Amino acid sequence: FLMKVFIADKLPQSSVVALQNAGHTVTVKAGLGDSLKETLFQENPSVLVVRSTKVNADMLLCPNLELIVRAGAGFDNIDLVAASARGLFVANCPGKNSAAVAELTIGLMLALDRRIPENVADARNKDWNKAKYSKASGLKSRTLGIVGVGNIGMEVIQRAKGLDMNIIAWSRSLTPAKAHSLGVAFAATPLEVARQSDVVSLHVASNPSTKQLANREFFEAMKAHALFINTTRGAVVDEAALRWAMDSKGVRAGLDVFDGEPAAKEGPYAIPIAEHPNVYLTHHIGASTDQAQEETAEEAVRIINKFAQTGEVDHMVNLERKSPATHLITVRHLDKVGVLASVLDIVRTAGWNVQEMQNLVFSGALSSCARIWFQPSGPIDESHLETIRQLPDIIAASLTPI
Repeated sequence: FLMKVFIADKLPQSSVVALQNAGHTVTVKAGLGDSLKETLFQENPSVLVVRSTKVNADMLLCPNLELIVRAGAGFDNIDLVAASARGLFVANCPGKNSAAVAELTIGLMLALDRRIPENVADARNKDWNKAKYSKASGLKSRTLGIVGVGNIGMEVIQRAKGLDMNIIAWSRSLTPAKAHSLGVAFAATPLEVARQSDVVSLHVASNPSTKQLANREFFEAMKAHALFINTTRGAVVDEAALRWAMDSKGVRAGLDVFDGEPAAKEGPYAIPIAEHPNVYLTHHIGASTDQAQEETAEEAVRIINKFAQTGEVDHMVNLERKSPATHLITVRHLDKVGVLASVLDIVRTAGWNVQEMQNLVFSGALSSCARIWFQPSGPIDESHLETIRQLPDIIAASLTPI
């Protein structure tokens, strides 16, 4: 099944060619800004691919749209609530840019410790000041605190070990046993990481539960003159609290993401925190290496091709983790036309709202087993189950609370 694919951000040309070679119709129009919605409706694609472009609810009204692929790990630039309400699949490409973000994280740590940007700037200005730049603490044997041990956090741990750093980590899914297997100390809370670390690096996803995770309490717990790195999302940091920590405790920060990040790819900007002398700001480039972009684009192509061939979506981010179904009906039946349609007609009459379905065909394709998870609109009337049992070509039917 061939699809019409619209790419709204720059991707490697190799990915465009790969989609075209698979038979898809591909349109690439990057940097449209406010005109994206109008163009999207004109093109009317089945698949939309984005990197940093924001996808709002109005864009999701595009009639033929079925799948949005975020060519990257995060997906907070896509309105998931609106996409889910429209029955649209949203997928991301996790893990493909992890090494690139980890490399920038280490780079920011080294830059902060050795004051590399000022060092280079003064040297270019012919201002020699060896004494000023000979006061670095060094990273060997210092404690690095990792908040969030996902793909990127794991890559940072691996590289920090190469610097002979001690590592303490916290993550929602991290257990003491897992921490031991990784060769890191276990922290029960993010605050414990903040208290014990000389360098703190954030690697959590941006969602309501992590909003301003690094708040005033977090920065109060940090050591004086500690280093703070954020390469995840600006929303996880309370910037007023960070400013307090820089002013009051001498904390120094390396930020690849921040509040009020410019939407445009280039041009002037005015971000108050960028003017603070304790901040190194980079241009949200964590994932921006050739290696990462190629791998991420290849994964986006793979997701699209699999969806076109099977209807399945890998790395779907808006799938309900647990449906509200309270009952399961299992129906063994002959593999004939219309059998399931008759069953579902009775399910509808009973007021049983289907949440999930599965139909397995037995060897020889003579019989099948359908499993239907549902939520009843009222008390269960088992007479409907008996009606299903009496249908032609039904072998057996059972009803189970779950």
